[in-house]
Amino acid sequence: MGKTQLRLAVLTSSRADYGIYLPLLKKLKQDKFFHFEIVAFGTHLSQNHGFTVSQIENDGFEVPHKLDTLPKGDEALDIACCIGETTKTFSKFWEGQKSNYDTVLCLGDRYEMFAAIMAGVPFGISFTHFHGGETTFGAFDEIFRHSISLASTTHFTSTQGYAERLANILGHDKQVFCSGALSLDNLADIDFFGKDEFNQKFGVRLKENLVLATLHPETSNTENNKALINSFCEALARFKRYNFLITMPNTDTSNILFRNKIIELAENNEHVEIVESLGTRGYFTALKASDFIIGNSSSGIIEAASFGKYVINIGDRQKGRLAGENVKHVPSNIESISNIILEVEKLGAYRGGNVYYCGGASDFVIKELKNLYA
Repeated sequence: MGKTQLRLAVLTSSRADYGIYLPLLKKLKQDKFFHFEIVAFGTHLSQNHGFTVSQIENDGFEVPHKLDTLPKGDEALDIACCIGETTKTFSKFWEGQKSNYDTVLCLGDRYEMFAAIMAGVPFGISFTHFHGGETTFGAFDEIFRHSISLASTTHFTSTQGYAERLANILGHDKQVFCSGALSLDNLADIDFFGKDEFNQKFGVRLKENLVLATLHPETSNTENNKALINSFCEALARFKRYNFLITMPNTDTSNILFRNKIIELAENNEHVEIVESLGTRGYFTALKASDFIIGNSSSGIIEAASFGKYVINIGDRQKGRLAGENVKHVPSNIESISNIILEVEKLGAYRGGNVYYCGGASDFVIKELKNLYA
């Protein structure tokens, strides 16, 4: 006789992975076969990063487990120590919770997620990993992503090509499924903010000639970060005919440098505004309202095509990741960035498809989880 209920934990360490999980969480909440508990850690508990655990609760989800795992700074030593401290924190957590979950959902490639999963390995925790098999040569996340996959028993990838690559990494294709990108399921029923509502919630306006921007540090080549952020800021300062809305970077190596430069840019330029976090609904609202996207965020690579937007991807952080024809790759120097902006502004809306879209990713995941555990 099969299970009457599947017990899940959902690991979320940032606004980014929570936004990807969101359509799946909504469906899991409606299905009585599933009982899940959210484990929030990382920047979710940081006031400096918007204390986004409150966003999870405002969306109607309980967060019974909140673990403080923030790094003390942004130097390599701080990140390394954070990995160790997060491992210790989750070691204690798994010791008390190891029998409470049939499988634990984990996503992506962050160092915090890596530490949480590695702490569970000695306890025999079953992990279900999303977005494995991908490639980002410009970030040390590449190492963490593959390590998380190797520690997991079930896998849902964003493309068939990544499913095949992951099978090569694992040495087998058992319980490796291509679901497509979960985050694109958000588009089916998203309730976009109106302009006044957006301004009231975030304190910034959706202006004409809007460009949405996010720039994270490169973690595999940190020596390039100063030039990367300087070129980014100089380019945005130069194009005063656009109104740039910048969401702030992750807690990676050199993130304090990036944050300070972006704040300085906004203070000295009226056409630049910053916001810590927009959440899924806010981000998609701004994405819909924008002329194009600039920076190096994975959201531009995965989601922008579904909104008909071109993306200027700067530098090497996303190097190696599958991208559609709407993504224009450019090196991190001021002239290259300026020239590609001049090119993209002539293109209008992108009319092609999205290489990450399969349709019904959340329903597919739920079906396969039931097949495995029911």
